[in-house]
Amino acid sequence: MKISLNRIDDAFHFEAKNEDGMTVHIDAAEKIGGRNQGVRPMQMLLMAAAGCAAIDIISILKKQKQEISDFEIEAEGEREKVKDLAAVFTDVNIHFKLKGKVNLEKAKRAAELSMEKYCSASKTLRLAGAKINYTISVNEKTI
Repeated sequence: MKISLNRIDDAFHFEAKNEDGMTVHIDAAEKIGGRNQGVRPMQMLLMAAAGCAAIDIISILKKQKQEISDFEIEAEGEREKVKDLAAVFTDVNIHFKLKGKVNLEKAKRAAELSMEKYCSASKTLRLAGAKINYTISVNEKTI
């Protein structure tokens, strides 16, 4: 895996590009001199965990012939309360919201497999000390 990072302006705005040419913009908060023109690195970490799990869950459910008509994920992360040091995530809460002809138990098992076995991004967060909790709802019914 390889990425490149190119500076866009004279502050903190960067464009990250992967081997396939796909790009993401990264920037810092305005309060430290950024211009709010991209995602913060720690936000990207949460996005990675959510995206990784989403791919796993969809893959598992497709193999089980489940019909997903909509899929949303909400992720929240709490970070250490330290000043002037790297503040890692301590708690991450992820809510998977599926809609369609999806069996509740199959959805629950797919989320469990992703979060406990397959998702490398979540595993990385856990290894750094984050406690990851997740919930899942299918057609607005939370299990």
